[in-house]
Amino acid sequence: MRIRIAALCLTAAAPLFLAANVVVGLRWERPAFSWATNNISDLGNVTCGVWDTTRPRYVCSPWHDAMNVAFVLTTVLLVAGLLLSWRHWGAGRAARLGRSMMLLGSAGFGLAGLFPADRHENMHLQAALLIFVVGNIGLLVAGLARGGRLRAVTLAFGVLGVTGTALFAAQLDAGIGVGGMERVAGLTLPAWAFCAGVFLLKANGHAMTLQPFSADPRVIARPGNR
Repeated sequence: MRIRIAALCLTAAAPLFLAANVVVGLRWERPAFSWATNNISDLGNVTCGVWDTTRPRYVCSPWHDAMNVAFVLTTVLLVAGLLLSWRHWGAGRAARLGRSMMLLGSAGFGLAGLFPADRHENMHLQAALLIFVVGNIGLLVAGLARGGRLRAVTLAFGVLGVTGTALFAAQLDAGIGVGGMERVAGLTLPAWAFCAGVFLLKANGHAMTLQPFSADPRVIARPGNR
């Protein structure tokens, strides 16, 4: 039951966050919200006006409260999922370091919601660093530390997230806009969580038909094991 709850939390985080991005973005008035131009944080800004000296743009998000709640709920789901499935992802030092960094990256979403960029810019920046830098490096470390079916997926998201972060910091958009590159950097952790949740649901469902689920992903129940 613990693993099943963890899997559901991990699987739900990305759809919730993406749905909030879409719905809150649709509530914008002119100019329309652009995934290529606007940052994710623009959706949570509580005031209307020209924002960001590096890329000045008019920001006005009528449903900013909904977006900031979604930020916090995303953290709750990610943190709960990671903690409840903690032992499943390996016991080595590198594995623990990787998922600890992923846990800090997950906390960054909640901090971003609690401290909107136009009200608490420094705290919001620290939250972004947790997501973009700590969380994505954590994916790399976790991918290098563990074997199993998710190793390639974890490494791929880690490489994608770190690359996206570097390009976003350099304001290089690779044809998808700076806002689009920010999403490449910022959505890798929820995307990984979705894949991990699906994997846990399948693994737990298979194990339940044979024997109690093992905390070690390498020990998958076999028909002869009792």
